[in-house]
Amino acid sequence: MINKIIMATNNKNKLRETRDILSPLGIEVISLSDAGIDVDPDETGETFEENATIKAQAVLELTDLPVIADDSGLCVEALGGRPGVHSARTYPEHEECAGLLEDMKDIPEGSRSAYFQCVIVYMDKNACIVFSGKCEGSIGFEQKGENGFGYDPVFMYEGRTLAEMSEDEKNSISHRGAALRDLYEYLKERNSEENADK
Repeated sequence: MINKIIMATNNKNKLRETRDILSPLGIEVISLSDAGIDVDPDETGETFEENATIKAQAVLELTDLPVIADDSGLCVEALGGRPGVHSARTYPEHEECAGLLEDMKDIPEGSRSAYFQCVIVYMDKNACIVFSGKCEGSIGFEQKGENGFGYDPVFMYEGRTLAEMSEDEKNSISHRGAALRDLYEYLKERNSEENADK
């Protein structure tokens, strides 16, 4: 029976999204610091899945609890898919939106399509399962909204930025929300099977 999972992050926003979606299962999601784990592996992968797997493996070596790790990023078609797996490192922290808007200042409406991709890896001593989600939209021309983080204030979805949406709205359409809902179904089925075997 899975009742506690370590999420390989100390990012409060990611933890909140994950807890919101998994809480109906009665599974406690704790951060690295909650677990007393201090590890920061080099994310040397070429894909989101490789980076998420690197993080999950590094944490699993230090605990007996199941681990989930995610890697996600923004892929802009006019920039050849950048920033992609380097989304967190392409621009200075808190200047992601300004940097992206500057790089796209000459790209016209209609050529600004983009998508967020998220890959979540669930890992325990016996299993490694991969879940992924995607949110397709475009890059606006200015920052709007106060509720998001990272690139949310410039990512447009059906006329609004992700940062203009409530948490519930964002979770319902976001890349991480999609991957987490698949993880939710996996954990729900796994726990029900283990209960049935008792």
